[in-house]
Amino acid sequence: MLCLMACMLSGCIEEYEAVISIDDTDLLVVEGTIHPGENTFILSRTQPLNSTDKYQMVRRAEVSVRGSDGSEYMTKHVYDNYSCQIDFLAPDVEYYLHIEVDGEVYESEPQKPLRTEGITEVIGVQNTPESNIDVLITPDAPFEPDKTHYYSWTYDETWEVRPEYTTRVYFDVEIMKAVNKPDQFPKCGWKDATVRTIMVGASLNYEGQHIQRLKSYDIDCGNERVFHKYSGLVHQRAISKAEYEYELARRQAGSEMGGLFTPLPSALPTNIHCLTSSKHVIGFVGCSFNTTEYRFFLDAEDFSIRRPQKEDRRTWFDDTSDADCLQMVNEGKYLCVWEDNRMVPGGKLRTAWATESMLDVRYKGAYIERPDFWPVEEDDENNEDE
Repeated sequence: MLCLMACMLSGCIEEYEAVISIDDTDLLVVEGTIHPGENTFILSRTQPLNSTDKYQMVRRAEVSVRGSDGSEYMTKHVYDNYSCQIDFLAPDVEYYLHIEVDGEVYESEPQKPLRTEGITEVIGVQNTPESNIDVLITPDAPFEPDKTHYYSWTYDETWEVRPEYTTRVYFDVEIMKAVNKPDQFPKCGWKDATVRTIMVGASLNYEGQHIQRLKSYDIDCGNERVFHKYSGLVHQRAISKAEYEYELARRQAGSEMGGLFTPLPSALPTNIHCLTSSKHVIGFVGCSFNTTEYRFFLDAEDFSIRRPQKEDRRTWFDDTSDADCLQMVNEGKYLCVWEDNRMVPGGKLRTAWATESMLDVRYKGAYIERPDFWPVEEDDENNEDE
């Protein structure tokens, strides 16, 4: 009996290669949203599972945004994008995306642009000293409180970066002493990131259909982004129930890719159809009257931040000679610490030296031009006055 069970169990551990219909490869994939401003659409095609490329970009297509009032906005193909500028969308006009490629015609379902409420607040909350920082969003009260509302959010990030070490002195080889030079390296820098992940939410379980403090994303408390000061710019867009369901299904398919019950690409909901054949299409083209934004800041002092412990990488001399100083300068190192106690009996000169990469944030991939939206600290204002 045990032998039989062992044989049965061993027989279950085999590689499984899914058999996917040819109809689920070479499918057109459409990404983009119709809205006022610069509209960008990305067209690609699905590839077989054994292909090294998941998608193949479509570069020879005619793409336009059309309206039920006869308006049309032709896109231009730039790199892998199809883009057009739309200054205004009429609230009573239905808009759709029209695509002509490889002898086929595709169109998204016509829809009126959805109005988007503003954002009341975006805050960061850390439930325990060890937990991540949750970013919670509260939209303004909905225009129609008797209906369920659906939203999507994306965000851009900017965070402050500081050097590994700072110095306010400089070694002058002519006088063989330290001189004050606090501005030889930038005090800090900044990094940016654009997050392409789309978060979605529904107001169904909220009183008055008003979403309150919905978690949109979180930040690891040990991540460089929150070591000092962090800013996020949240973009909010009202979406239809159908687009909401598409985003949920797409996320589920992405997280379960390769699973036994993973839906095939052609099973994903879509509002884009081929008018000239029965070919499936992947994607959903939404239509928004406007997009609202909200910028928020997180200060490290308000949270429990887990910074990594690093050993001191500077070069130290407890009894520094002139030859030691010249050697450090010749090696391209900069003076960080100058503790001169030689005026007292038995006193010595203690120094520390660092490389330029330890002192300049640009070596960390940061830029040093302060963003326009970044608040000026009091110390910075005093330095500018000086």
